[in-house]
Amino acid sequence: MSLIAPTMQMFFTDRLTKQRQASPATVRSYRNTMVLLLRFVENRTRKQPSVVGWDDLDVTTISAFLDYLEADRHNGARSRNARLAAIRSLFRFAALRHPEHAQQIAQVLAIPQKRSEKRQVSFLEPEEVDALLAMPDLGRWEGRRDHALIALAVQTGLRLSELIGLTCADVHLGDGAHVHCTGKGRKERCVPLTSSVVALMRAWHRERNGLAADPLFSTRAGRSLSDDAVAARLTLYNGLALEHCPSLASKRLTPHVLRHTCAMNLLREGVDVAVIALWLGHADMRSTNAYLHADMSIKERALARTTSPSLRSARFRPSDTLMAFLESL
Repeated sequence: MSLIAPTMQMFFTDRLTKQRQASPATVRSYRNTMVLLLRFVENRTRKQPSVVGWDDLDVTTISAFLDYLEADRHNGARSRNARLAAIRSLFRFAALRHPEHAQQIAQVLAIPQKRSEKRQVSFLEPEEVDALLAMPDLGRWEGRRDHALIALAVQTGLRLSELIGLTCADVHLGDGAHVHCTGKGRKERCVPLTSSVVALMRAWHRERNGLAADPLFSTRAGRSLSDDAVAARLTLYNGLALEHCPSLASKRLTPHVLRHTCAMNLLREGVDVAVIALWLGHADMRSTNAYLHADMSIKERALARTTSPSLRSARFRPSDTLMAFLESL
């Protein structure tokens, strides 16, 4: 039985890094998938990852892993599909090197993507952002780091991978203050900073006091924050903020919601959708159009412009509760 370890190592060092020149974010995403998969197999077979063979990764195991992501880790269909895409990429690479497992590899490659619902964009209102920003303990180093991170995320709309990938040299706080990042497809972009965020970042920059190549938002040991660490911190602050802002209870706060919040703030201020697409680093304008459907007030303003001048523009209001009760008798 051939082992998976040599092939997986070549997949990362040769296929992704040299041949495809995948971005660090892609490599990190694929790595996280493989770590989850190998830990899942280890729990099922009691085999160390380095001795797992291809026979241990049959279609039944991969299907069970995908079910585990949804049932135990509460991943949505999109996250499940992203993990499956990484596994497919590995198996396509392995198909040329392990013809003896051709049938097994073909079965795994045949696992279909799961259709997902197109949900309405979730975002935070200004008072909800304020409540969230008030939760980090500014008396602690971690609290000041998290406060700066959340404020930067809401104002710039950076993806989580872009946010945790920032180095100390990527934030420019002089004239024309901005943050520089490399997004999907290795596309570089610069996002301007407001004066309030500049003040926060100057204070954090002084306290961080790192070298140019050091991660801007790090652990106390100096390592970059992980995706899960940022998500866990947001969940903590969201729970604390519920007491002061109950409307947060109806929203599932994730790092991507902060990105949506930035887009909605720009849209409400009348910024053109094309500019928002450039701001967020969208390759396709259709990705940005989703924000047009998210805010009812935008549609109401459009309706007001099309209402006949002879008609009084008014929004439906429910009748008095007592009168509604009497009328229902």
